[in-house]
This record gives sequence, structure tokens and C-alpha cells, in this order.
Amino acid sequence: MSTPNLVLNLGTDEPLPITRGRLLDFPDDPIACMRKLNSRHGNVAALEDEGQRVYFAFGPELNHQILSDGTTFHSQFFAIRGSRNSPQRHLTSGLLSMNGEVHKRQRRLVMDAFLKKAILNYVPTVRQLTEEMVSQWKPGDERDINRDMTDFMLRLTSTILFGIDDVEMAYRIGHMIDHWVHMNHELGMGAFVANQGIANRYGELLEYAGKLEVEIKSMISQRKSNPTGRDALSLMISAHDEQGSISDQELIGQSALMFGAAHLTTAHTLAWTLFLLAEHPSVMTELHHELNTELDGGFPGVEQIDRLHCTERVVKESMRILPASSYSQRVNAVATQLGPFALAPGAGIVFSQFMTHHMPELYPNPEEFRPERWLTINPSPYEYLPFGAGPRMCIGAPLAMMILKSVLPTILQRFKVTALPMSEVSGKVISTMLCPTTALMMRLDEQDGRFESHPVRGNIHDMVDLREVRRSVRKAA
Repeated sequence: MSTPNLVLNLGTDEPLPITRGRLLDFPDDPIACMRKLNSRHGNVAALEDEGQRVYFAFGPELNHQILSDGTTFHSQFFAIRGSRNSPQRHLTSGLLSMNGEVHKRQRRLVMDAFLKKAILNYVPTVRQLTEEMVSQWKPGDERDINRDMTDFMLRLTSTILFGIDDVEMAYRIGHMIDHWVHMNHELGMGAFVANQGIANRYGELLEYAGKLEVEIKSMISQRKSNPTGRDALSLMISAHDEQGSISDQELIGQSALMFGAAHLTTAHTLAWTLFLLAEHPSVMTELHHELNTELDGGFPGVEQIDRLHCTERVVKESMRILPASSYSQRVNAVATQLGPFALAPGAGIVFSQFMTHHMPELYPNPEEFRPERWLTINPSPYEYLPFGAGPRMCIGAPLAMMILKSVLPTILQRFKVTALPMSEVSGKVISTMLCPTTALMMRLDEQDGRFESHPVRGNIHDMVDLREVRRSVRKAA
């Protein structure tokens, strides 16, 4: 990234907070780019490349401005929408890309699939697939825990959304949606910069979208022939209001975007949390005591989950320090002011959960994994936003929390999870999600309540202060 350029704010002698460089510096390493912009310019900044700008807004006040005003700031989850009647347009027309009254109505209609009654119906599926996963693990195994969690959440998300009548079809569609989402984010920067390599793959994306749409249409047709299903798609099919029900075209977009929003975010949160616990024996000891006290060695019941207060603090702190969704973006629909910038309609604006969660004025020693901080803090929705905030807050948040607070205890009652000594643990924000970029290798042993950590290599040290590991190494020496 280049040094800042002097651009004067009209009407003042103050320079605008602009860095001129490559827009592709941002997707190349979003955290490093945002940290540099924040360090140079403060909480409002712009990155400019040959006249094109992306604006950045950091911190709770700006989060509130952007996320509470859906009239001014529109969601545009995918940069590549395709022509009006194309499969790509249909697939990208879900809640994450809807705005205004259309978004409000669709949110009301799909909400039934994520209310408490529906979540309780999903619990047996979560239990079955969790127990299937851990039954395949053996003490002494060395496993890439991120791959395991990704595969597990692929199966679970596919089944919750599309049902178990045709599991192979549900899994196949899940795989296809996952690939399609990755293609969209890889090509998304083509909307901002001229890059021939990106442009050449545009046709490949549109062709794949056509194949995916055919599969989802087939699934919708199958679900309509069996209206008694309790999966999320069946609940969305049966939803209606005074204006009618959700159309097949709308169901296509809702299915694709809900899967894309749910699958990898929960998978990465599970993986990061297991790693953080492995590296913090004192936290794991406290958690182990709670699990032994409150549970009986199996999958926790709904009433037991409510008593797992230490588990909840661990999950909250994991999502603070390594938020799976680390940034998002909005486009202003009308002219507006963002800090010193007068924005014309259509400006791209990035806000960041990661940057907010690492602000020392909000979270002292923000790089330290300290679940006990949640005993005394109560941040506002715009200071802590792993699921977003405001009227567009993720409707799947209660379901995700149920999964996290039941799957982790099931694993940790049976297995002690330890990072392999000096293995590489690195992460990067890809497609807005903070995911491991290396195998997250962990050793599984029978749970005996004796915990120790091992030093690891990699850029995880740029995000998390693993001083407890260093203390344990010195003590052992």
C-alpha cells in the first residue's frame, strides 16, 4: 500500500484521509489493509486506485450510522448480479441483497424458519450429525479440525435447509452453493478494478449459476410435493402473508444466500474456538469443570444449554477475537456524509467486525483471549457484532448459537484437543470470512481433564496474543 496523498477537504485546509494505491490490496490482505488505513487516518478512510475509491468506517459510532439506516445504506452482498432474468440474478436475490420494503416483507416471511419452535425441531438433526462425527474419531488421531468442522457444517446446513428426504441431493446442492459463493467473492473485485483475469471467469460463473439454479428448482419442486417437511425450505414454502407466499424465484435466492451465510461462518467459529481452547489450558480447565458439573457426557439438552454460562463466555470471546465474519459492505443509495467525505450515491463502504472487536478502548488487551471479560462487560450491539446489528441483524443467530453451544460440549466431553507442537496456524479474511489458510492440525486424546498447550507458528500471532503458551513453555523448561 502506498503512502497517503494530500487531498484537501473543500472548504477547509484539512487533507482528506485518502491513501492512493491498489484496490486489490484490500482483498489481498483485508486485515493488514484496514489496520494500515486506520493507523494512518483514524476511523474514516478511503483507498483510491485510478479514480475509484472504497471507503472504510471503523468503530461503533460509524457502525451505528451505517447499520441502523437501511434507507441510506443498502446491502449489496454480491457485486456481480447478472442480467435481470439470469440464473445469477435469481441466485443473488435473497435477504442479503434485498433492501427497503422488499427486504422487510421477505424477512418477515422467512423468519418462521428461524424462530425458537423451528430451532427446537432442528435439534435432533444437530445431535445425530454431531454424534456421527465424533463416533468416527479415535484417541490418538491427528486431524485437520477445520476440515472436519467444514465438512460437518456442510452436512448440517444442507440437512437443516433442505431436509433429509434426499440427503444426497441436499449435500450436492450444498457443495454447489459453497463453490458458487467462493466464485462470486473471487470475482467480486472485478466490479471495482479492470482485471482481465477476473473478467475472463465471468462466463464460467454465469454457466455454473445456471446449473445450480436447475438443482435448487428441482429441490423446491420436491419439497412442494411433500408439504409436511420441517426443514427450513419447507417452512419458507408454506409461509404467506396478505400479499401471498414466497415465489419460486424468491425461494431460489433465499436458499442460496442463507446457505452461503450459514455454512462457513459457523464452521470456522467451531474450528477457531477449539484452537483457542487448546492454546489456553486455564480456560479449558474452567470449561471442563462446567461440562462435568452440568452434563452427563452426551449431547446437551436444550435446558442444559441454558446453564452453560462458561461455554457461552468462551463462544462470545472466540467470536470477538476471531470473528468468522470480519467485514461487510454497504452501498449508499442517496448522497450522504461519512465523516469528512461527501459521498455521491453508489459509493462502496466497508465496515469491520474485526476492527471494532480489536479496539482497546472497547476491549482492554484486545488480542488476549479472555472469556472472563464477559463477566463484567456488556457491549452495545454496535460494539460487538459477530452477527451484524440493526434491522438487518442475522436471523440465523439463535440457530448458530444453539449449534455452537451444543456441538462444542459434545466434542470436549469426549476428547481432549491439543494443537500439534510448532504446526503452522495462519488465517486470512477471504470472501469476508476469517478462515484458516493452513491445516488446523489437532491431536485428539481421551478427555482426562489435564490440559497443556503447545507453541505454534504462523500469522495467528498477529491476531491473538498466545502468551499463555509462552508461559507454559518456560515453566516446562
